[in-house]
Amino acid sequence: MQTHDFHRLQLDCRRTPLQRRAASGGRSALTMPVFFAVALSMVLAGCTVGPNFVHPIPLTTAHWSSPPATPRPIDNPRESTTTEETANQRRWWADFNDPILSSLIKRSMAANLDVRAAVLRIEEARAQRGVTAASFWPSLSTNASYVDTRISTTTLTGKLYNSVGSSAAGISIPNPSNQYQLGAEVSWEVDLFGRVRRSVEAADASIDASVEDQHAALVSLQGDVAQSYVELRGAQLRKATAEQSIATTSELLELAQNRRAVGLTSDIDVVEATAQLTATRAQWPVIDLAITQAINQLSRLLGQGPENLRAELNTAAPLPPLPPTVPIGFPAELARRRPDIRKAEANLHAATAEIGVAVAGLFPRLTFTGSGGFQSETIAQLTKWASRFFSIGPTLELPVFDLGRWKTIKVQDVRAKEAAVAYAATVLTALHEVENARAAYGADQDRRAWLDLTVAHNRDAWLLARQRYDGGVANFIEVLDAERTLQQNQLLLAESRTTVCDDLIRLYRALGGGWESTNR
Repeated sequence: MQTHDFHRLQLDCRRTPLQRRAASGGRSALTMPVFFAVALSMVLAGCTVGPNFVHPIPLTTAHWSSPPATPRPIDNPRESTTTEETANQRRWWADFNDPILSSLIKRSMAANLDVRAAVLRIEEARAQRGVTAASFWPSLSTNASYVDTRISTTTLTGKLYNSVGSSAAGISIPNPSNQYQLGAEVSWEVDLFGRVRRSVEAADASIDASVEDQHAALVSLQGDVAQSYVELRGAQLRKATAEQSIATTSELLELAQNRRAVGLTSDIDVVEATAQLTATRAQWPVIDLAITQAINQLSRLLGQGPENLRAELNTAAPLPPLPPTVPIGFPAELARRRPDIRKAEANLHAATAEIGVAVAGLFPRLTFTGSGGFQSETIAQLTKWASRFFSIGPTLELPVFDLGRWKTIKVQDVRAKEAAVAYAATVLTALHEVENARAAYGADQDRRAWLDLTVAHNRDAWLLARQRYDGGVANFIEVLDAERTLQQNQLLLAESRTTVCDDLIRLYRALGGGWESTNR
C-alpha cells in the first residue's frame, strides 16, 4: 500500500481565462477596494490545500496458495475445482443451474427490506452532498418589517433626541416614530483555499461508501438466500434418507414378527426392531423443524410473512449440482470487486479530504456581504427612490491564534491513518476468507468422496447380514447393527453433500460476487 503524506500541504492553483480577465480589468461601477478583493478572490478560488488522495495499492500475493494434497478414494477425482481464470461473477448462482434458486434470488433483490434501507442510505448521502455543495453559492434572504418606536424623554438619550429635534431649523423628529422596511441580504464566502471543495470531495467519498454498503447488502442477501435454499434441500434429502430407513426397519420388524409367530425367533428380535424403528422416527420432528425454519428464513429474505413460500418449496427437490470449474480470478482482482474493500478505500478517501478541510481552517476566509432595500416612515413613501438604502463590502477573517484548529488537523490526520490501517486489515481479512473457503470446498469434497465409499460398503454389509440372517447363520442383532450403521452414514453423506454446496456459496461470498464490478 502506498503511504500518504498527511502532513504535507499541497497548494493547487488553477486560473481560468475568465479569472485572468477579471483580474486584469473590468472595474465598471465597483469601487477599487471591492474590485481588488473580487479579483484576488477569483485568483485564489482555484487553490486547494491539504493532501490529495492516492488510491492505495493492496498488498496481495500474485497467486492463490496450493492446499496440501489429501488422500482420496482411488479413481474418484473432485467433482468441482477452482481456477484462477477471471470471470464475471455478477450472477454466480446461475452456475448451480437451478431455476428455483435463481428465481428466489432475483425476487429477493427486489423485495428485501435490508437492501431497500441501503438504497435509502445512498439517497441520504447524496442529499447531504447537496447540502455541502450549496456552500459554493451565495445565500440570499429577503425581509419585511414594521417598527413602532418611542424613546423615553426622561433619559439622557431621550433628552438629547428631543433637543436636537427642537433646535434644528426645519427638522422634526417625531417621538414615537414608525419605520417600514423592505430589504434583502446576500452573503457569499469565496472558497479561497478549498475548504468547500475538500468538503464536497469528502461527501463524494461518503456516497461511494454508501454505494458499497448497498453492494455488500446484495452480496450478503444473495448468499443468505442461496444458503437457506441449500439448507432446505439438504433437510429434505435427510428426510428422504430417514424415510428410506423407516421403510427398511419396518420391513425388518415385520420379518421378525413373522419368524416369532412360527417359533423361529424370540421376542427380543421384535423388541430390538421396534426400538430401532421408533428411534428412526424420532429424527423426523428435527428434520421437519429444519425444513420449516429454512422456508421461513427464505420468506423473510424475500420480504414475505412466515409460511408464505410453503406451497412453492415444500415439495422435495435435489441439491443444486456443482459446476465442474469455479473461476475465482487472481488475488489482486479481489480489491476491485469486494464491496467491503472498496468501502474501506472510500472511507480512506473521505478521511484524507477531511484533512484538507481542517487545514483550510488555518487560512483566511473572505466573505462578501450585502444588504439593501427601502426604508420609510410611511407606506406611501416606502417605494420611492429616495427611500433606498444599501451596504456592500468584503470581510476578511484571518485566524491569528486558534489552538483548536491546529488540534483538529491532528485529529483528522490520525483518523486518516486509522482508515489506512482499516483498509489494510480489510484486504487481509478478505484474502484469508477466500483461502479458507477454497480449502473448505476442497476438503469437504474429499470427505464426501470417502463417505460415498463408506455408504457403498455399508450397503454391501447390510445385504450380507440380511442374507446370513435369512440363511440362519447370523442373528437378528447383526442385521440391525448393519442397518443402523448404514442409516447413520447415509445421514452423514446427506449432510456432507449439503456442506459442499454451502462451501461453494461461502466462496462466492468471500470473492464479493453478485453485483456489477467496475475497475477503479
